[in-house]
This record gives sequence, structure tokens and C-alpha cells, in this order.
Amino acid sequence: MWPFWWKGASGFSARSTAEEVTHGIDGTGLTAIVTGASSGIGEETSRVLALRGVHVIMAVRNTDSGNQVREKILKETPEAKIDVMKLDLSSMVSIRSFASEYKSLDLPLNLLINNAGIMACPFMLSSDIIELQFATNHLGHFLLTNLLLDTMKKTANERNREGRIVIVSSEGHRFAYREGIRFDKINDEASYNTMQAYGQSKLCNILHATELARQFKEQGVNITANSLHPGSIMTNLLRYHSFLNTIGNAVGKYVLKSIPQGAATTCYAALHPQAKGVSGEYLMDNNISNPSSQGKDKDLAKKLWEFSLSLTGEQES
Repeated sequence: MWPFWWKGASGFSARSTAEEVTHGIDGTGLTAIVTGASSGIGEETSRVLALRGVHVIMAVRNTDSGNQVREKILKETPEAKIDVMKLDLSSMVSIRSFASEYKSLDLPLNLLINNAGIMACPFMLSSDIIELQFATNHLGHFLLTNLLLDTMKKTANERNREGRIVIVSSEGHRFAYREGIRFDKINDEASYNTMQAYGQSKLCNILHATELARQFKEQGVNITANSLHPGSIMTNLLRYHSFLNTIGNAVGKYVLKSIPQGAATTCYAALHPQAKGVSGEYLMDNNISNPSSQGKDKDLAKKLWEFSLSLTGEQES
């Protein structure tokens, strides 16, 4: 991460907030899905997109919490267009149900913000018998994106306006397992490491965006895909590590980003004119950055794509 005060080529820095990077931008006419929108940077991303006129669909696991956030946003911005839909990214049944319901509404889709995630949890399996961090952070978003791609392509074509997919990754991708992705040991409890499994899932986020961008370019599709590191932020992601959570709460105000700062790069990638045409990049602090060497491995990205297709039962698009 750059020093908080350092401004990159975009003119923004790590100190910039989501409201600041979207100042003066009119998102009227755009529709966005934001996963994990009921807390943390997902909530702030939803709030700021709605503030800028975007119709926001909050895709959340707990709809009661989601509706509470929706009401809070509407109190601040009464004219906001914001809805809540149920989505559990650890369940393929839930993901398919969400996508089917969304398509039935006949809504356009300009922006897909793959934000939701869990961090460093004890070894657990999803309802589909897949290690939970890989299932939630990567595979769920992979399936969701694939199921909504036709809608995004149709919207971009009919409205002649660039669609954008924004995938929230992390600098934690640098601390994945040595081989990067353990294709043959995804569910191996004996060798499971909470932080390395998190890093693996975040590496997958970067590679997912890389392969999406490659395919969009090859197909001539007017959609971009980028991944990003939001910054180090005190959210409920650390709930499985009470010691780190306690330390973070004690010193966070001195060394960590606020939630409005943490949501900035997501909102920049989703709305800012400077991001037009930018695809397959890894962003940090509202500027283009560099992932690890594994994060740049296009062959690994293709292998992950095929592996993910096999796990979700999806066909090549």
C-alpha cells in the first residue's frame, strides 16, 4: 500500500473515500448488484452507488440485516433506488435461485460488484461439500458471474454502455499456498491453513478477473473485469481470530483504513470515467497496481477457469 498521502496517476490516494472518488459522477440509469452488501465495505459501496443515482441490488445472505441497511440508506437519500435480494454464496442452489429471480425481473445489469467474503475461518465445508473459503470467496462469485453474463452482455449491447465487473480480492493473495491453488487438495483438512486458504481464494479472485478480461477482449464484448485490494480495514472479517481482532480495534485508527476509504477503490473501478476501458488489472488505493507473479499467470487463470466450470457444472460460455 502506498503512503496514505501519496496520490497516484488517478489523482487519488489511500486516504480518498468512496464519496470523494465518485464526486460529480452521475450514475443515473445504471443498475448494480453488490454482494455482501449488508455490512462493511459492501454496505458503504451500496450507499455511495445509490447516492450517485445507481439502482442498487443488495445481494445478501441475511435479508433482515439487508433491509435494515436499506432503510438507513433511504433515510439519508430518500430518492435512492435500492432493493434487497437473498443470496448465499456458499450454496449453488441459492446462487442459481438468485440469478433466476433476477432474470425474471427483466432488469438490466451494468455493474456486478463481487464483494462478499469470509476470512481465515476454521476448516468447514459448504453445502456443496467444498472448502468454505474457496466456495464463498471464489466459486460462488464465479457461478454468479457466469449466470449473469448474458444479462450484462445484453445490457452493454442494447445501451451501448460499458459494463463493469469488479472483484474484491486482497493483498492476502500473496500468502496463498506455495503452489498458489491446490487443485487436488481443496478439501484436504489435514493440510488446511486458515490464512493460506484465504490467500488462495483471493488469488482466485484476481485470476478470475484476468480470465474474464481475456475472454471479453477475444469476444469483442463491451464489459471490463478488474480485481482490487480494498486496503486493510477493521470489518467483521476477522471474527474468527479474536486476538487479531482485539489488536486491530486497538491500533486500527492509526494504521488501517476507514470503511469509507476501504470502499473507495471499488467505487472508483465501478463508476469513474478514468476506469473506462481498463480491464484485467489489479487496483489498489484507487490506482492500478501489481499482483504477485502467480496473480499474473494466465495459464493458471485458464486452469482455474476450467476447474471452476467442472465444480459448478457450467458449460463454456
